[in-house]
Amino acid sequence: MSTAAIPRRTPVLADSIPGARARDLGLVLAGAAFIAVAGYVAIPLPFTPVPLSLATFAVLLTGAALGPARGASSAGLYLLVGLVGVPVFAGGGSGWAFSSFGYIVGYVLAAAVVGLLARRRADRGVWSTLGLAALGTATIYACGVPWLAIFLSLDLATALAFGVLPFLIGDTIKLIATAVALPSAWKALGSA
Repeated sequence: MSTAAIPRRTPVLADSIPGARARDLGLVLAGAAFIAVAGYVAIPLPFTPVPLSLATFAVLLTGAALGPARGASSAGLYLLVGLVGVPVFAGGGSGWAFSSFGYIVGYVLAAAVVGLLARRRADRGVWSTLGLAALGTATIYACGVPWLAIFLSLDLATALAFGVLPFLIGDTIKLIATAVALPSAWKALGSA
């Protein structure tokens, strides 16, 4: 009788921490807190109802470092805590009835997408990490822009002008920072 080898999943950064359930719970809580703290670093822009926030950067890092399940759980916990009224969203917001809520929903999906790509080692090199971060950012936009359009009764062109164009320079900086941070972390661990 032959026993088939169980394929070992490719680790993400968080897998280098020993422990199992307690580690996972602590990492999910820490990821949600990281997103919340980063979300407080928000700059309201006079020409768009969507604030410029570091939460998107935190979502990319959280998803890649924690993997798809823990990353999406962190973003989902952040979303849930804000929905029940805890003021964790940008500018101390909570609930769902505001123009940028769709982006926060997108955080959950983006963390899962980025985490899946990190499981496939896309967070180990600069160019692949740029792609990982760009896809995560596009996922956030794919949820945020339709919500913005529906919530404010905007046509698609106006929603893109309010919900994407003002953020392209900042998102480019976040993509570059992600592409430097993640491969550097792997290099520091000696596991690239």
